[in-house]
Amino acid sequence: MGAGGRMSVPPADKKAKSDVVQRVPHAKPPFTLGEIKKAIPPHCFKRSIPRSFSYVVYDLIIASLFYYVATNYIHQLPQPLSYLAWTLYGICQGCILTGVWVLAHECGHHAFSDYQWLDDTVGLILHSFLLVPYFSWKYSHRRHHSNTGSLERDEVFVPKVKSGVSWTAKYMNNPPGRVIILIIQLTLGWPLYLMFNVSGRPYDRFACHFDPNSPIYSDRERAQIFISDAGILAVTYMLYRMSVAKGLAWVLYVYGGPLLVVNGFLVLITFLQHTHPALPHYDSSEWDWLRGALATVDRDYGILNTIFHNITDTHVAHHLFSTMPHYHAMEATKAIKPILGKYYQLDETLVFKAMFREVKECIYVEPDEGEENKGVFWYNNKL
Repeated sequence: MGAGGRMSVPPADKKAKSDVVQRVPHAKPPFTLGEIKKAIPPHCFKRSIPRSFSYVVYDLIIASLFYYVATNYIHQLPQPLSYLAWTLYGICQGCILTGVWVLAHECGHHAFSDYQWLDDTVGLILHSFLLVPYFSWKYSHRRHHSNTGSLERDEVFVPKVKSGVSWTAKYMNNPPGRVIILIIQLTLGWPLYLMFNVSGRPYDRFACHFDPNSPIYSDRERAQIFISDAGILAVTYMLYRMSVAKGLAWVLYVYGGPLLVVNGFLVLITFLQHTHPALPHYDSSEWDWLRGALATVDRDYGILNTIFHNITDTHVAHHLFSTMPHYHAMEATKAIKPILGKYYQLDETLVFKAMFREVKECIYVEPDEGEENKGVFWYNNKL
């Protein structure tokens, strides 16, 4: 990790390679949230309805063009080429729809407009189309932002302590095992999280995003979980009717393939934002909101940064100011870097390489032996 918290790692440079595991500061920072906010131009916090909708319209136009080309021309190709074309369509359409997912995510943070009802309406429609229970996710995700980096209260990708690691981990900590872990995580991780709270915060009873009585939610939130479920049921029924009219294979090609890509990117983005050998986690004796919010890392996805509306490379700023519109996040990130110093983290390692490295290095967390700060936990892989 060099100056300013950059963690780009040239493979041939041994010194730089060692820097990737150089830990970020875990002491209470010498600045406040208010001081960080003062460094950001005030206009970055202003939400614009026309500008926010322009991104929705743009993404939906691109998605519609992909749909038109796929449904009108792919079937005309000879069979080997048609399979390749459907795969390419699924990847490209999935990337665009991941951008749509991000815009609904903006709505969940009240970063789309100044009107909560408008944000919730747009978010409900967009997320339901992608089979995401909008209000259910909104409330659990809000708790994630309120408790980031906390071993007891965070809601997503909560690392295990060594004693909680499954006996199978030692047999999976090898290249074939890591491939299997990543395949399962990227294909099934999102639905397993929604349905069974896999990788989420442990509760004293069954937790499910589709259950209004789930312990994830407070009493005042439960009615809106029904609305989320209604949105999912409506889209599921629409897909059923399309399957009857056009065939299940058509629905899987046109909708299922892109959705698989969306779900995979969603898990990968979240995983890499919160999992890194240099990032600390805290128990209740050490955790505070600011240090938890800073225990995340920006990543570089190349051209996908733009397609994903920069949720990938402005995540630190997003965790500090989640109601800031995504179209101001790049400017805000540049403004806060001098204030954050080494507390700001950017890793420009190729994403494909980074995901294998993190699965290898980040199996569980534990405090350092002999350290005074026993409430600060670091990733380890020694089984």
